[in-house]
Amino acid sequence: MALDVKSPPARVAAPPRRATPKVSRLRRDGLLLLLGVPGLLVILLFHYVPMLGNVIAFKDYQPFLGIWEAPWVGFDNFRVIFNGDPAFLNALVNTLVISLVQIVFVFPVPIALALLLNSLAGERLKRLAQSILYLPHFMSWVVVVAIFQHMLGNAGLLNTFLRSHDLATLPLMGNPDLFLALITSQVIWKDAGWGTIIFLAALSRVDPELYEASAMDGASRMRQLWHVTLPGIRGVIVLMLILKLGDVLTVGFEQIILQQAMVGAEVSEVLDTYVYTYGVVGGNWGVAAAVGLVKGLVGLVLVLGANKVAHLLGERGLYTK
Repeated sequence: MALDVKSPPARVAAPPRRATPKVSRLRRDGLLLLLGVPGLLVILLFHYVPMLGNVIAFKDYQPFLGIWEAPWVGFDNFRVIFNGDPAFLNALVNTLVISLVQIVFVFPVPIALALLLNSLAGERLKRLAQSILYLPHFMSWVVVVAIFQHMLGNAGLLNTFLRSHDLATLPLMGNPDLFLALITSQVIWKDAGWGTIIFLAALSRVDPELYEASAMDGASRMRQLWHVTLPGIRGVIVLMLILKLGDVLTVGFEQIILQQAMVGAEVSEVLDTYVYTYGVVGGNWGVAAAVGLVKGLVGLVLVLGANKVAHLLGERGLYTK
């Protein structure tokens, strides 16, 4: 009699394990992340690692001693800030005045240029205008100051023309009263065109149907500008203004140090040149680091405060909540 042997039940194959969204994104974007590693290393090595050197702001640092062997002095290097050193206060006032003037008069210029370029009908004409406006950005401040000197200096083209016609010359380059207007015009000439890039990119994202709808409602070009164009790029304007406030205590070391001898330190000394003159040249390395550290902290507070205000006004700012 045959035995009835039952076969074992077949095993049900386990469903394949699904990769988590993070793992799938890592597999998908792994090559792009790998390409970003060199840039990340550059940022770490040249921006974050040097921040460890801020410890010399609390030490009596001397190059022959080194950072770790220099004696600890606490907040003694900050006395020029807290005790109101006259040279430091003069540099601080000049820096704030120049920054305020540049925010009021320089910051809107790229926006206006971008609006003008965006209104040009011919694409070839627009590209030609952009190329001309971008060119000064790639010149160093040495070249820019030399150009202004050859144009507006005592022996420049303007004063040579005035002398040849028996007219009074205009001391524009060496006049302390005109120094603020001079450096402001130099910044506009050099960087205003380059600053239009971001605003032109923002203008390209404004929906053209909004212009068509406003035109059907009888809106003029000025009304379209005020109610369609500017609201469309308002977020970018706020973002760039926040970033500008972060550099409010940095007004251009190279530009000013090249022209300081012509007008004197009383009107041209800013925090960057003060750090160089008093700290580096004078050997007060700890004081220079202390002033630089305070500059960075003030910039951080201004950026965070401006970003908070942007959130209260309904804008995204640098980051969302």
